[in-house]
Amino acid sequence: MEQIFSQGQLFVFDLDGTLYEGTDHFDYYAERLLLDVAEENKDGFNRDYQKMKEGNHPVKIGKAYDVERDTVLTLDPFTLKVVKVETWEGIVWSDEKLAEVYHGQLTFDFEKMIAIGDGWWLPFAAAKHYGVKDCHPRYVETKEYMVTELFQLEQIPGVREGLIKLKETKKLVLVTNSDIDDVGRLLKELNLDGVFEHIVTSAKKPSRTVEIFKQLIEQYEVDPEQIVSVGDNFINEIAPAIQMGMKGIYIDPLKGELQHAQLKVVSSLGDCF
Repeated sequence: MEQIFSQGQLFVFDLDGTLYEGTDHFDYYAERLLLDVAEENKDGFNRDYQKMKEGNHPVKIGKAYDVERDTVLTLDPFTLKVVKVETWEGIVWSDEKLAEVYHGQLTFDFEKMIAIGDGWWLPFAAAKHYGVKDCHPRYVETKEYMVTELFQLEQIPGVREGLIKLKETKKLVLVTNSDIDDVGRLLKELNLDGVFEHIVTSAKKPSRTVEIFKQLIEQYEVDPEQIVSVGDNFINEIAPAIQMGMKGIYIDPLKGELQHAQLKVVSSLGDCF
């Protein structure tokens, strides 16, 4: 960890799930989406979402979901190429069918090909499977709920002090898919106002991750190996960084077995400080 911090000159942080923790907001999002699920499918939605949270469903964080084909895709974590395809019920496609349909690297969007990089996408996938056409209004409702007194952000001990100390010698940038109003409110509640010298909101990761990284390289006049991408979403923040020659700090509470010379896996951002 010391080597990554000493070699890095520009640190690019995610917001949701990185600078604060907790899963209650994902459950709230699921509850809101359930309102849009047809009555005959509500039990199925609840059952599948619970299985996802327990790790007993094909849909898992780190995979992808093809909305149109209703398939769950296992990816090589570093190349993001499809290595396994399952139906919603867990039936595995043949290698021949996989090669015919999913050749080359996937292109993700937010409607048809979903990178399940964090807990936001589990209820989303369940909602899409059960026929919900538009999930965005419920996402907006959840974000609004998160800045009310009814919701308490789980601040991570030591992070504010650690970031301020890091800022003395490094450049800190925030890149998030949240919109500018959400980011302002969340940073204020986390007491992180003014910590980041540059903030990119509505980033549309992972579809624009590489583009944003290239812009930061040019703006800050640094080499890729001098940049450290920090986040809890491997597909959004870590895999693209490693592909570009950058370093990554991946926040994974389960501390899985991912290994790479340019990668450090931690259970919480607090572990870095």
